[in-house]
This record gives sequence, C-alpha cells and structure tokens, in this order.
Amino acid sequence: MKVLVFGSLNIDYVYSVNHFVQPGETLSADDRQIFSGGKGLNQAIAFANYGLETWHAGAVGAEDSAPLLETLKDAGVHTDLVLKKEGSSGHTIIQNTPEGENCIILFGGANQAITKADVDHVLTFAEPGDYLVLQNEISEIPYLMDCAYEKSMHIVLNPSPVNAKIFQMPLEKAEYLILNEIEAAAILKETGAALAENADGTALLNGLVHKFPDSKIVLTLGKEGSMYGYRTNRCAQGIFPVKTVDTTAAGDTFTGYFVGEIINGKTPEEALKTAAMASAIAVGKKGASTSIPTLAEVLDAL
Repeated sequence: MKVLVFGSLNIDYVYSVNHFVQPGETLSADDRQIFSGGKGLNQAIAFANYGLETWHAGAVGAEDSAPLLETLKDAGVHTDLVLKKEGSSGHTIIQNTPEGENCIILFGGANQAITKADVDHVLTFAEPGDYLVLQNEISEIPYLMDCAYEKSMHIVLNPSPVNAKIFQMPLEKAEYLILNEIEAAAILKETGAALAENADGTALLNGLVHKFPDSKIVLTLGKEGSMYGYRTNRCAQGIFPVKTVDTTAAGDTFTGYFVGEIINGKTPEEALKTAAMASAIAVGKKGASTSIPTLAEVLDAL
C-alpha cells in the first residue's frame, strides 16, 4: 500500500504586510519570502513527514520546476510521476498579517494542464488499496476520481478551494471528505440540503453525513477544533492553543496526519488528536511546506 497525492505544486511568494491590501491602495510589504507550496505538495510532505511511502503526481512548468521537485525529494517524496509541461508552474501571491492571517491569489499554471492521458499514465502505477489524495487545484479531477474508484483505491478528497468545479466531481465516490465549515456549507447548499443560516459544526457534519452516507466526513472548524462523522459514529477534538504565525499549510498538515493515523490503524478519535497537534505546530512556523512537522515533533508535543 502506498499514498499517491495527485495535486498541485506552486511557487509561493509570501509578503508580510500590516493589513490586507484594500481596493485602490498601494501597500508596502515589510518582507518577501519564496517557498515551495501548493496544497498537493504540502499534503505530500505531510504524509512523508508522518513516515509513509508517498508519491506525488502532478505537473510543473519545465522552466521553473527545480525548486519544487527538490523540496519534494528532500522530504522523501517520490517525484517520478510529476510531469513537466510547457510554460510556468503554478504560483501564488500570499499576504500575511502580524496576526498570522493570510489571503491568497492563485495562478494555476501547469496544474491546470493535466489531461485524461496524464491521469491514465499515472494510474498505471497505482494498485487497488492504495490511497489517492486529491484537492481542487488541478484539472481532470472528476475523471481521476472515476478511474480511481473503478480501480478500488481509497479516495481522500479535500475540496479546497471551493468553487464551481467542486460540483462537477462525483463527491459520493470519496471515502474521506476532509473540509472546513465554509466548504461544507457551500456543498450542502449547492446540493439542496436544508441548512440554517448560521448552522454550527454539528449541523454541518450531520448534513454531510446524511448527504454522503458512504463517506467518512472530517470537518475542521478553526478555533473550534475538528469533528468526525460516519453513519452513527461521531467524535470531536479541540485545538491545541499556540501563537499563530502563519496558517498557510495548517489544513494540509491536518489532512496528512489524520489520514496517516488512519492508515496506521488508529481510531478517528486518535487521528483527530494527532492531526490537531500537527496543525498547531504548523501554524506556529513561517511558510507552507517548511512549517510541516515531523512525526517525532508531533509525538514529543503530545
């Protein structure tokens, strides 16, 4: 069994600012740093840091791929299935405030150049029982999910960022749906579920469990912690308080550590606790992939 993360690779340009830039405003940044990122890359590193045999599939631009591939390799992620495309890799422009909040502009680049033929090629290296981890930053995800489902892979979907493409996906084929409250509310409303205007985490979780009865739901709620639901099974986990420096890769860290624990035979309760500590450590560090802790760090903290 192996983990195949089929997802985005981005070059992150991170600007430290006093506040998010406003319409018509020219804002001076206090600092700029460049990191390797992308939800796919971050999650692959989280799985590798947890200690699992991890492969990354995706696409980069031939002209600027070196730092992205080097970052994956340094973390122990296999990169043989990363394709090179003409043009540039994906990139982001990220504003970080002193409070640790961020806002992000994303350019897809090579991430949006993945074809059905690319999917077919990558999945020849996958086997039934492998874990396929997906987000919403690459092209051809509906086709990818259909093919992986037919191949009897464990499909983990983090439907982020939430946009119209989400609703073209066969969401019911995901064994695990890992999402935040904004994504949960958007999916429930789009699929016609009755939902109160200020629905809390419990209502969102119950709505998703009802809508996707064959999927295991993991709902992250920011400062309110996280919840798990599958049929009649429910559990919850609070956060571990930490001074927030940068929240960029917190959700990706959570995904890698939660699923890593499940693969390792842990209960959902145990997986939520480990993932909560891992993401707490991540928000206390600057950067995306560079903030993701190792399993030893997480166990020491616990």
